[in-house]
Amino acid sequence: MRGQDKQQSSMFSYISPEERVPAGHPLRPIREMAEVGLKALSPVFSQMYAAFGRPSIAPEKLLRALLIQVLYTVRSERMLMEQLQYNLLFRWFVGMNMDEPVWVPTVFSKNRDRLMEGDIAEKFFTLILNQAGAAGLLSDEHFSVDGTLIEAWASHKSFQRKDKPGTTPADDPGNPTVDFHGETRRNDTHESKTDPDARLARKSGGHESKLAYCGNALIENRNGLVVDTELVPCGGTAEREAALQMAGCMPGTGRATVAGDKGYDTRDFVAGLRELNLTPHVAQNQKRPGGSAIDGRTTRHDGYKLSQKKRKRIEEVFGWLKTVGMLRKTRHRGLHKVRWAFTFAATAYNLVRMRNLISTPVQPA
Repeated sequence: MRGQDKQQSSMFSYISPEERVPAGHPLRPIREMAEVGLKALSPVFSQMYAAFGRPSIAPEKLLRALLIQVLYTVRSERMLMEQLQYNLLFRWFVGMNMDEPVWVPTVFSKNRDRLMEGDIAEKFFTLILNQAGAAGLLSDEHFSVDGTLIEAWASHKSFQRKDKPGTTPADDPGNPTVDFHGETRRNDTHESKTDPDARLARKSGGHESKLAYCGNALIENRNGLVVDTELVPCGGTAEREAALQMAGCMPGTGRATVAGDKGYDTRDFVAGLRELNLTPHVAQNQKRPGGSAIDGRTTRHDGYKLSQKKRKRIEEVFGWLKTVGMLRKTRHRGLHKVRWAFTFAATAYNLVRMRNLISTPVQPA
């Protein structure tokens, strides 16, 4: 018998969002791990907010909303608010009831900026990483480091000389025609008017220069989890300096190895790792003047060859951050905000990776 196409809106719903999400949904373990970190951050949240006045958006809900935005690649806060209006899965993850009103996008952004003013992303990252360590997912012996360019939210037109005030052409004040071809433009003489912290850089000789930041990550080689992040202005030695800074804060007390590509094969960087009691397993660059800083005393070991294979896993991290995590081109301006977004996206990556590594039996609803 053919069913009737009748559409009648119900006045009441007796099924909660918790019941609508399947017991085996992949977001459930991610939410459970995130809840452990959010509960630990509760004293920090209490210090950030006043004890009186009009209640703001709960910081726990803010971080859950930002987390679901990264996990599902929602490109703007306005679109995120639209999804929260009718997406029951998003509402369940954030912790909103069926009838709870959605926030105004501008109000949500202002409350998000309050969290960015503190070190919430770094604290949340550390708390999630501690859970990975408690589950036995981290290695304290073998690590890999690398850096990538995060394109800034600034155009080449905004990159103007510091000593001369910019003149706006009369043809179109909103989007003027600027001819900078043939002009020598350098970071020491020019600066972006919209994002002064961005620097003109390129990853290699075959790529064009862009206004960007230098995002760096340190992973452990066992499971490819990110154990530290650092975002700095672009520069000739920025990646190596950031790598040494992260290496100095590595977990573990014994001697460990640090792998890297040919860009880290410099005598200063290798000497810096050895001063930290770390074994450099960087790829050899025989074309460098004076030869490679790594000799046969290191390359003859089987562990060096294994490190060269494992270090490539860090490209998986950058690939996820730039595609899913929306960091191919950042949506924020300023070093502090971009660093916050970079660390928070790395936290989301660790949650997804931990979800895949930890196999838990599915409990019936």
